[in-house]
Order: sequence, then C-alpha cells, then structure tokens
Amino acid sequence: MVHIELVIAKLVTMGLGFLIAYKAYRGYRVYGSEPMLYVAIGFLFISIGAIVEGLLFDVLGVSIFVAGTIQTSIVALGMLFVLYSLYGKMPASPGE
Repeated sequence: MVHIELVIAKLVTMGLGFLIAYKAYRGYRVYGSEPMLYVAIGFLFISIGAIVEGLLFDVLGVSIFVAGTIQTSIVALGMLFVLYSLYGKMPASPGE
C-alpha cells in the first residue's frame, strides 16, 4: 500500500536536499571554496538517504531493520561530510 502523502513528503525533502547540494556546488565552482564542495557532497548523501529506506523496503523487499540501518548510515555519512566542511583543514586567510 502506497501512502501518497509520505511519498510526496520524501520527494520534497529529496528535492530540497538536491537544491542545497547544487547551490553549494555552484559556490565551490564560482568561489573555489573547498568547504562548499563537502557541503554539496554531504547534502547529496542526505538527499539520497531521504528515499532509500522506502525504496529498499517497498521495492526490493528488504527488511525494515536493514533498510533503516542502510538509510541511517547514508544520512550519517552525509552529515560527516557537512561536519568536515565546518571543521576540516581550511586554507590560511591572507591576514593570518
């Protein structure tokens, strides 16, 4: 049984994540800001994580436990990329 409201909410979440990833990637390309590249990669993983549980469970028939574990791992990996963008090695500023 498909819950259309949940599917729509997941697709909106994924779309917003992809939009953030795209904007961050553009920031990387335009300004050469390496941290923005990691933000883009992070949000790409987070966005994919938004729908992977449902796909694994409903389409491929994977157990909800395994699907949830995979989804959580993908989102956590995305968050690690975003965290690295905040705390990773940054080039020295001209004033330092």
